[in-house]
Amino acid sequence: MTVAVDTVRADLAALVGEPQVQAAPAICAPLAVDGKVPSFAVFPATAEQVAAVLHYASRHQLALIPRGFGTKVSMGARPPRYDIAVSLRDLKRVIHYEPADLTIGVEAGMTLQEFQDLVGQSGLWLPLDPRGGAGSSIGGIIGANAAGPLRQGFGGPRDMVIGLKIATTDGKIAKTGGRVVKNVAGYDLAKLLTGSMGTLGVIVEASLKLFPKPPERATFTMRTGTLGIARDLRRSILRSPLDPMRLVLLDATAIGLLDDATPGRERPDAELWIELGGSHRVIERCMLELRQLSSPVGATLVRREEAEKAWDRISNLAQWLQPKYRDLTVLKVALPLVAVEEFLSRAQQEADAEKIALASFAQVGVGIVHLCSLQETLSTSMGAWVIRLRQAAKDLGGSLMVEHCRTDLKGHVDVWGACGDDLDAMRKMKAAWDPQAVLSPGRFVDGI
Repeated sequence: MTVAVDTVRADLAALVGEPQVQAAPAICAPLAVDGKVPSFAVFPATAEQVAAVLHYASRHQLALIPRGFGTKVSMGARPPRYDIAVSLRDLKRVIHYEPADLTIGVEAGMTLQEFQDLVGQSGLWLPLDPRGGAGSSIGGIIGANAAGPLRQGFGGPRDMVIGLKIATTDGKIAKTGGRVVKNVAGYDLAKLLTGSMGTLGVIVEASLKLFPKPPERATFTMRTGTLGIARDLRRSILRSPLDPMRLVLLDATAIGLLDDATPGRERPDAELWIELGGSHRVIERCMLELRQLSSPVGATLVRREEAEKAWDRISNLAQWLQPKYRDLTVLKVALPLVAVEEFLSRAQQEADAEKIALASFAQVGVGIVHLCSLQETLSTSMGAWVIRLRQAAKDLGGSLMVEHCRTDLKGHVDVWGACGDDLDAMRKMKAAWDPQAVLSPGRFVDGI
């Protein structure tokens, strides 16, 4: 930081009010990112104040990272510098809400739980189960494009965002939606900001598409025994009239982790979990359809009661497993559907060779695989293992990112991997929207 600390504090206080600027270690330390503690924590009360802070940071080349509730803070590369944490926790207003039109606009600091409680009164919901769960902020979910197994039935944040308001480093509020904001290359800024990890601007408000809540939801498990049977069942389900809300394949280790309350249950090598929604009659018909699909391949169909806790765990792997496995590493792999089971087999072989305890959670209907390396002490071969798995994913037409790991591993492995053909466009966008490179510097792909 080149500007005097007292000067920065006074200047920030002039923008947002003195009580909203904190420099005490007790306030700043919890906002650390990969061991980097900010010098200041700023708590703006309005979108305009956020924009003013961004403009100040850009003019004085102070590195700034937007913060919500820290549920995704371990994602991304380690920032080389971090001067100001901008917390959006006080931005929680409802801007507009039209239940009949299935639309709502809220500020970015509202938590998903607060959001669901509000729209649930009208029988509506936002069908997202992101990492961080109910404690995630709306802005953080969109900024990370965070979606869990509900992506199977409803898509992700990009599919639900109607419009955004974004604070920019020139001190303005840009709007997308009705009047689409585009950069010089003609890109829709809303699509680009969703998943940009706070590197282009700070989302301060979101307009979202809502969905009616299903009258009933039911979870079924199909004990498949082998990956080959699981593959055949996955194909049959996706070709059938069934419309799953969630569809996940668990390996034996993952099944054991979820069944910690019933350790005596005999566990297969693989198990498909499927959640369906609809009226009671629809659920009953779906159960019959599942029986017809599972019987020919010898899979055992079981209706699982009170499954929401298990789904919450599957959606929130890092937060669930970190307390038990101190050096937990979580990999996220995107693959063509036809390659999922093949990749799982290769991953297990690589884990066995390195004596790494592995649990896999595969969203087999959308090609997303999460691999959890269950370690209390980080293996010295972890970096090489990740690199080999990334190559295996690439060979099958996919990609791999490190979604959660110990900070020092980030010094040995590129958490994002190769970007592909979009890198040049991403760099141009970064230069146009953040010319001083102060927004979440180095956190995104290729050091953006």
